[in-house]
Amino acid sequence: MKQSVRASLCATAVVGVLAFWTCLGMAVRNYPAEYDWRYMTISSLVYADRNPDGHQWAWRGLMLCALGGLCWTTVLLRDWRENDDGRRPVGVWSLGVGYLCMIACVWLPGWFPRIPRGHDLLALLSFFCICIGIVRLTFYVAERTLGRRTGTSSRRLYAALLAGMALSPILLAAITQAYVSYALPSLPWVGLAWRARGAPVYLSFAFWEWATCAVFSAYTVSLSLVTIRRPERSFK
Repeated sequence: MKQSVRASLCATAVVGVLAFWTCLGMAVRNYPAEYDWRYMTISSLVYADRNPDGHQWAWRGLMLCALGGLCWTTVLLRDWRENDDGRRPVGVWSLGVGYLCMIACVWLPGWFPRIPRGHDLLALLSFFCICIGIVRLTFYVAERTLGRRTGTSSRRLYAALLAGMALSPILLAAITQAYVSYALPSLPWVGLAWRARGAPVYLSFAFWEWATCAVFSAYTVSLSLVTIRRPERSFK
C-alpha cells in the first residue's frame, strides 16, 4: 500500500471524529426545544420523534464517524498481516465490529421497526466493542513506544495506566448510577427535570455519556495519528 493512500485512510478516522461532533452540534441546533447536554442523552438527538428537524444530522455524524473508523481499521489489519508476530488482532477486530454496529444502529431500526429497542441494543454493542478496541490498541501502542525506554514491568504498568484512563468516565458513570439508584430512587431518568430539582451534574448519566464520547474521540484521534506517523508499527 502506498504511503499516501495509507495516510489518507488513517486520516479518515480523524475526519470521522470531526464530522461526528460537527453533526451532533447541528442536531442540537435543530432540536425543537431546549437541549442541555449535561442532562440529556445523545439518543435524544437521534430519534426522529424527539428531534424531527435534526435527527438526520445525528445520523450523518454517526455514519461518517463509523465509515472513517472502518477505513482506519483496514490499515490496522493490513499492518497486522504484514508484521505478524503471533498475536491475534483482537483490538482491531473489536473496533471493526463496533463501527459496523454503529452503522447498523442508524439503519436497522428504520428497516426493522418492530425490533424492540433495536437502536439501544446496537448502540450498546457498538460502544462495548469500540471500548475494548481502544483499550487494547492503546495498551499495545504504549507498550511498544516505551519498549526501549523502560523495563518490562514499568513499561506494562505505564501502558496499563494509559489504557485504563479511557475507562475512567465509564467507571465513574457506573458508580454515580449505582449511587442514584440507591440514594435517589425518586429521580426520573435523566432530563431537564434533574436540573429543575437541582440535581448535581456529576450524577447525571448524560454528562458521563458525553464525557465518554469526548475521551474516546481523543484516543481515536491520537491512535490514528500514531498509525500515520509510524507505519512500521503493527497494531494488535
